[in-house]
Amino acid sequence: MTEQAAIERALAAASEGATRFLRGLPERPVAATAGSEELRARLGGPLPDGPSDPAEVVAELAELADDGLVASAGPRFFGFVVGGSLPAALAADWLASAWDQNAGLFVLGPAAATVEDVAAGWLIDLFGLPPTASTGFVTGGQMANVTGLAAARHHVLAAAGWDVERDGLGGAPPVQVVVGAERHVTIDAALRFLGLGSGRVRAVATDDQGRMDPAALAATLAGGQGPTIVCAQAGNVNTGAVDPLAAICETAHDHGAWVHVDGAFGLWAAASPALRHLVAGVEQADSVATDAHKWLNVPYDSGLVFVAHPEAHLAAFSTVAGYLTPGQAGERDPDAFTPEFSRRARGFPVWAALRSLGRSGVAAMVERCCAHARRFADALGAAPGVEVLNEVVLNQVLVRFPDPGGDHDARTREVVRRVQAGGTLWLSGTAWHGMAAMRISVSNWSTTGDDVDRSVAAILEATKEVDG
Repeated sequence: MTEQAAIERALAAASEGATRFLRGLPERPVAATAGSEELRARLGGPLPDGPSDPAEVVAELAELADDGLVASAGPRFFGFVVGGSLPAALAADWLASAWDQNAGLFVLGPAAATVEDVAAGWLIDLFGLPPTASTGFVTGGQMANVTGLAAARHHVLAAAGWDVERDGLGGAPPVQVVVGAERHVTIDAALRFLGLGSGRVRAVATDDQGRMDPAALAATLAGGQGPTIVCAQAGNVNTGAVDPLAAICETAHDHGAWVHVDGAFGLWAAASPALRHLVAGVEQADSVATDAHKWLNVPYDSGLVFVAHPEAHLAAFSTVAGYLTPGQAGERDPDAFTPEFSRRARGFPVWAALRSLGRSGVAAMVERCCAHARRFADALGAAPGVEVLNEVVLNQVLVRFPDPGGDHDARTREVVRRVQAGGTLWLSGTAWHGMAAMRISVSNWSTTGDDVDRSVAAILEATKEVDG
């Protein structure tokens, strides 16, 4: 068999396995049905002594891993704000793997670098961000926050006369980081990665939906001094609530602070004429992070960061070495805007998703998910023994199941457990203001009203089972 024939047979096996999986998504159990021990027994064992036919290996993998897969790409997965994959994005990602371009330098992949530049322009326009902003394509929201905050660290320390890239943090003026009390955990992790310390933050009070209090922010900033970064949020992970971004940016900038917005999923409200008022003011932020594998529904991994000060972005990440071939005039080297040197060409699926949907299609997808969230809230809130805890402003619904006997947390957790085990849908449990709650996140392009109704019925059935 020729090498080309082996490649084609392996790709055909992958296509067959992928197609079978995707066809089964509407009806297969959403949760994985095989556990670690069973999967390890199947997939493990000693490394074979010799080679195997590539097509047979791929076909075997598709079969052996199948019941260990979570149907997170399907229409009734409502956990962790995870989207699926649009057809064009999925197919473009297959091409990206086949092309195997290193998207670090322009010279290594001119099409990969150019498609990122084009997609970045489309996204900046879609979100209403400054047209001169720079963009980095990273793995996800975590690294998008790291990247934006690295640019922030450079900027505020440079303004204080300190070159952090050259001299590190030893002896540097201390950086004051102000965050909301309901920030996402990836902000704390990013501060750890950057040496700014998650334990040194100054947390600002939030309201009952998790939105930062601008007055409390003003008081906190008035009591501080030196280089300052303010971290705001567009889309609370539990409620979907958005911080008052315009007021935060105005107050922070009055104190000379950099504003970073964690907009992992909430930033996508800016793409909708009906919802963009929720993120008004985001265009005033100095850096903004988001995830394309959430509401744009492209395959993992695909984070994005936008920086209003490209010089700070470049200063934090650009590198020079004698063996490298830097891009010439008009040629963008993507590695200058991310922590990674070599990486896959993430821009292809983002470009394909945007090109296939267009401006109106992105808006319709976001609005449809929000409508489904309201449908969940209305149906569950009308049922006896169910309480909706949040204002449903985006795609997040928080639900609690009060117990007539008084153990509300135990009843809520048991309903969540039974729903997860039932297989009709999958959602997550959470803790909200000291209470156990069910969290429903609607992010998938393929979810329909029927999927919502079927899921509501399964949740209410689980509630009846708990009640005996």
